[in-house]
Amino acid sequence: MGASATHSVLLLLLLVAAAAANQLGRTTQLQEDAVLTCPELITKYGYPVETHEVITDDGYILTLFRIPYGRDSATKTANPKPAYVQHGLLSSSDDWIIAGPDKAFGYILADAGYDVWLGNARGNKWSRRHVSLDPEKAAFWDFSWHEMGIYDLPAVIDYILATTGTKQLHYVGHSMGTTMFYVMGSERPEYNAKIRGAFTMAPVAFQANSKTPFIKTLSVAGKQLKVLSKLMGINEFLPNTELNAVMGEKLCRDTAPTQAVCSNVIFLVAGFDSEQLNTTMLPVLMAHFPSGASTKNFLHYAQSIKSGKFRQYDYGSIKNLKKYGSLKPPAYNLNKITAPVALHYADNDWLAVPKDVAKLHAKLPNLIGKFRVPFSKFNHMDFIIAIDANELLYDLVIRLMNRY
Repeated sequence: MGASATHSVLLLLLLVAAAAANQLGRTTQLQEDAVLTCPELITKYGYPVETHEVITDDGYILTLFRIPYGRDSATKTANPKPAYVQHGLLSSSDDWIIAGPDKAFGYILADAGYDVWLGNARGNKWSRRHVSLDPEKAAFWDFSWHEMGIYDLPAVIDYILATTGTKQLHYVGHSMGTTMFYVMGSERPEYNAKIRGAFTMAPVAFQANSKTPFIKTLSVAGKQLKVLSKLMGINEFLPNTELNAVMGEKLCRDTAPTQAVCSNVIFLVAGFDSEQLNTTMLPVLMAHFPSGASTKNFLHYAQSIKSGKFRQYDYGSIKNLKKYGSLKPPAYNLNKITAPVALHYADNDWLAVPKDVAKLHAKLPNLIGKFRVPFSKFNHMDFIIAIDANELLYDLVIRLMNRY
């Protein structure tokens, strides 16, 4: 689909959304799963849940949700196997459970005997707090996935290990959750020893071949967007609000004539795969996603696409010289990632394109392996919401985890 067609679809969605918002009334009936919070959903489906808070070294307050064992109390063991599961860009812990029991990876992992910890990166709806900074001010949002890798992941890992009394854990990440891990492994290499195995879904590091129109547009107009966002005070991108749920019900339910538009917006970002999308769950997905992120996150990814390199944030030559001691930002040294890493990728992923995954594969020193999802249309979001994700992906991931 060309750029003009892409813009037309996005514009249509915005126009319909505006019309729906103008007609919102108290009679709107939302699906229960669209209204319930992450811990409420976990409880609803018969799983135990705990809420934990972690404070990073730079003061961000992160929320974790723990599913210590599965629906069957027999999965509760004296020697828990902690697994830290980290979401992607604009996402939250909710993404790992909204597909429901027997479908969502968070539940499947708990039923497989793992002590599951669902992370929330700084800036999303569950981690929108700081010990001193105000999220209504620009200073709060001065971070990208670099800071998530060097601050968020180490703080969470240390907390989980201290709480469970274990020395190592499994790490599972999707999209930005993989990027964060590669940053940590490169910049905080001492944490490699705390990882039993890292299972990275839709791995995002190198992005020269990214196909998604939105991020590619940012890579071209990144400087203009940076200036514009500062002038307009736009530091937070697509926060989660109550309107998400109402719009999802109005626009994306099975009887809505606009449901196809909802699907196409997902496909324009992730890659087209109507066969694996459960359209009935779209209102629930829309209620929980997007969950907010910093504008700087998007700019950092746009820089990666434009440069073709996996490196730190580019502030411009003068600021780079002051911050890094060089005109260009330093590249992440992937040779320092000594933890075992599995790469799970898909042919139809527009964000983690196989050619870029192959480049990452060649640079990681301790690989469990590179595993292609055996379905040619599998896309970037399918790693989380595909109808057959269990058979196509999760069963293999858990088998591999059981070996480490």
